[in-house]
Amino acid sequence: MTTQGVSATPAHQVYDVVIVGGAIMGSSAAWFLTEAGFGGRILVVEKDPSYAQCSTAHTNSCMRQQFSNALNVQISQFAADFVKNLRARIGDDRVPELTIQNYGYLYLADNEGFADVLRANQKVQLAAGAETRLLSAEEIRAEYPFMQVDDILLGSINTKDEGYWDGGTVFDWWRRSARARGVEYISNEVVAMTRKGARVESVTLASGEVVGCGTVVNASGPRAARTAKMAGIELPVEPRKRYTWIFTAETPLDRDLPLTIDPSGVHMRQDGPTTYMVGSRGEPDPAVEPDDFAMDHNLWEEHIWPIVATRIPQFEAIRLVTEWAGHYAYNSLDQNAVLGPHVEVENFIFLNGFSGHGLQQSAAMGRGVAELITHGAYQTLDLTPFSYARIAAGQPMIEQAVI
Repeated sequence: MTTQGVSATPAHQVYDVVIVGGAIMGSSAAWFLTEAGFGGRILVVEKDPSYAQCSTAHTNSCMRQQFSNALNVQISQFAADFVKNLRARIGDDRVPELTIQNYGYLYLADNEGFADVLRANQKVQLAAGAETRLLSAEEIRAEYPFMQVDDILLGSINTKDEGYWDGGTVFDWWRRSARARGVEYISNEVVAMTRKGARVESVTLASGEVVGCGTVVNASGPRAARTAKMAGIELPVEPRKRYTWIFTAETPLDRDLPLTIDPSGVHMRQDGPTTYMVGSRGEPDPAVEPDDFAMDHNLWEEHIWPIVATRIPQFEAIRLVTEWAGHYAYNSLDQNAVLGPHVEVENFIFLNGFSGHGLQQSAAMGRGVAELITHGAYQTLDLTPFSYARIAAGQPMIEQAVI
């Protein structure tokens, strides 16, 4: 039996690594394992090989350097380098050359407290090699005259390796290349795990097979907590719905719109030559079921559009083109990733909780997991601050720039 050209039945009874989830995180880890010289058998178990319902398929596909934590900046810098050199990295002439559309992120502060945060963040970013500029309201108005900023005290923008990139192509080539290098993908679902002491010994598939494993990687996106629960582990990651709208304007802007983060939390950016994208969470913002993709059709008219049209008056006259809902794999402790082994279950590896940063962090995080499995320690970026130990201790990793 096959689905989307992928078998539902594993070829072997035992694997050195079983990756639960084959979207961008699972495929990044699988591909980087092949890059790291890992010689064992790798199985990727994906419940939906069409990927139609995964977070990867519903992303807005942006990248930024503007974080408050230097490690998060470095993670995105590696991603930018990887994307711009994708063909050489994959080693296949069929891979398209990619670029980053560097219109940047524009954070807007309407109070001194957040303005101080932007000032402090800029120091971290400049020290890490970013090119973040702070802009007064007058300077924002001069660069983006279509923007209403009478209420704004300060803006922050960086246009070096910051903006839109083609995450779908990177994901596609990680998956293709991993399979070509011997990684096995199956269309199935992990429904249970057998744990003995400090190790997971096997996973049980929905089709009934029991597969032995040396290491389990949880790359289950919004379903991460359910996967962890199978190993008797609590993980504070839950699906949170995020909404996206694409529209055209009767009078298009005369220059690219950076990804502008309004003080309300609503963000908007250029999407195509004459289309624009708006993203927001709902109010309130509860955890939802991982298969809940229903739109809140009142949210746009009653809350989002008034904010957008106030910030950019040219957006008073628009036409919606499409809309969708996706999910953040939301780490409710601190909205940062959970990475690496569990504190007690030594062969259970987290690749979870990216809270909206996942696509841009997938390269560095997949590489880090591959280094841990292959070498027993991080070899490039030290990603230890993302370890589960902080979850167990209830000690959040602070990141001020969360959208």
